[in-house]
Amino acid sequence: MRSAPIVVLLGIAAICAPSTPPVYAQDPNFGPNVKVFDPTMSISSIQSTCNSIFTAQQKSQFGTGRYALLFKPGAYSGLTVNIGYYTQALGLDPTSPNNTLITGAVQTDASWNRGNATLNFWRGMENLEINPTAGDSAGTTVWAASQACPVRRVHVQGAMKLSYPTSRSWSSGGFIADSVVDGQIDSGTQQQYCTRNVQMGSWTGSNWNLVFVGDTGAPATSFPSYTNVSTTPVVREKPFLTYSAATGWNVFVPALKTSYTGSDWANNASAGTLIPISTFYIAQSSTDNASTINTALASGKNILFTPGIYSLNGTIQVNNPNTVLLGIGLATLNATGGADAIHVADVDGVTVAGLILDANSAVNTLLQVGPSGSSLSHAANPTLLADVFVRVGGADAGSCVNGIVINSNNVIGDGFWIWRADHGTGVGWTSNTAINGMVVNGQNVTLYDLQNEHFQQYQTVWNGNNGSLYMYQSECPYDVPNQASWMDGTIDGYASYKVGSAVTSHTAYGLGIYSNFTTNSAVIEGNAIEAPTTGMNFNDMLIWSWSGEIKSIINGQGGPATKDQKATLLNYQ
Repeated sequence: MRSAPIVVLLGIAAICAPSTPPVYAQDPNFGPNVKVFDPTMSISSIQSTCNSIFTAQQKSQFGTGRYALLFKPGAYSGLTVNIGYYTQALGLDPTSPNNTLITGAVQTDASWNRGNATLNFWRGMENLEINPTAGDSAGTTVWAASQACPVRRVHVQGAMKLSYPTSRSWSSGGFIADSVVDGQIDSGTQQQYCTRNVQMGSWTGSNWNLVFVGDTGAPATSFPSYTNVSTTPVVREKPFLTYSAATGWNVFVPALKTSYTGSDWANNASAGTLIPISTFYIAQSSTDNASTINTALASGKNILFTPGIYSLNGTIQVNNPNTVLLGIGLATLNATGGADAIHVADVDGVTVAGLILDANSAVNTLLQVGPSGSSLSHAANPTLLADVFVRVGGADAGSCVNGIVINSNNVIGDGFWIWRADHGTGVGWTSNTAINGMVVNGQNVTLYDLQNEHFQQYQTVWNGNNGSLYMYQSECPYDVPNQASWMDGTIDGYASYKVGSAVTSHTAYGLGIYSNFTTNSAVIEGNAIEAPTTGMNFNDMLIWSWSGEIKSIINGQGGPATKDQKATLLNYQ
């Protein structure tokens, strides 16, 4: 059991911080890959550190470096922070990103790849205010990135551009949440994108599948291109590491919110709970594995995963309610010994956030939330999965049956890239084998920004009732050798999105499903989506083919799409 008392606060059960939290005279030992900056340091020394890390990480798509750049509250003037692979820039103020101001630039570009940002993965920025006076475009924050590059709790004093300003400025997928952009957001070449609870001056740019949930200033629904859901039905924002002179080091856990629009922090202080850093076991990849982490969890600790690659010798077991597993600097858990990476019990209020889960061996499921048959209600205190990125192959050879399985009810998911690798190490139809990316068996599960690609059967299987999805991006597997290898009984290929036959209620907004059968262009996918014929509420669906054919969008309706063609369907009910 935990040493701190559990209280109910604003709809979530949380650990109550002591009335006078410990203030650390020195920073905790976060290890060598966490750089802590404060405004008293010289800008030149901060710039030198940032430049050194970016030089190492700019092209390091499958490298081993992991870094977190932590900015204590205050003003940093004349600083340009370029964000490369496996790097996060994180402000630390517990109340507002406006209390940590960088005048200059915080950005990610694609100059290393001649402007092509489709390979800019695994990076992020959070809890900062940016006055973009420098960088690639003065007055504009450039965030030229694709999957697994979330922007959260950020205030941009100006405009924002989501692709790199060159003739090769391709980009494909991203996520901004709980942020304010004073000026215009330009999607540029983004094929798909999701913003949630973003207050923007305006939006320009259109392409295939751009989904806005609970935003202000976003364009109205006009599909293809725009899907606008005016209100976020239910969410709990991702927890974040904080520091202040008054309270020391803590992790802030935001409260559950329902039916809201706009940023959580811009108009009023965020509701939630500060959890003292003393309740966290600060894990380091050089010394920690599943055994040491499980010992800490059994003693009632939360876990802060500092940047690194953790070789797991077993499954991390989360059994206590309200436990927080928070990674910074794209901390990576490698399932090296054949065991699943994380199992969460069917309990209230767990958070798993900010982690890459890597199949480094043959495993069953990288993340399982609730055992099979879970039946408890967690409506008042849901589990949150935020910025959870699954990888099968690419960095290392590996395989799995499922990427993520959600058996518990009332789970909230907020930002996923679930990827069976199409390039890198250990890649091939018989090498990085993986059946399903996401399987949802729980009831009343709500997911935002689900990007799920290249698995060998269904990308997503949804068996639980009353599920809701907001923005889906998916590609069929590239490497299907022939049609006979990819048949769902007598149906050509596997649907990307499969709703189980027993489901009586399901809602989804903004679904883009694509084919690019590079090994054999004669391959066909029969249906992009398969679902029961009653109780469904699908809105704004698109299919596109670079290669091969998708015969229909859903249950034989809509389509087809053959090479360089798209087809759309506005609704299926």
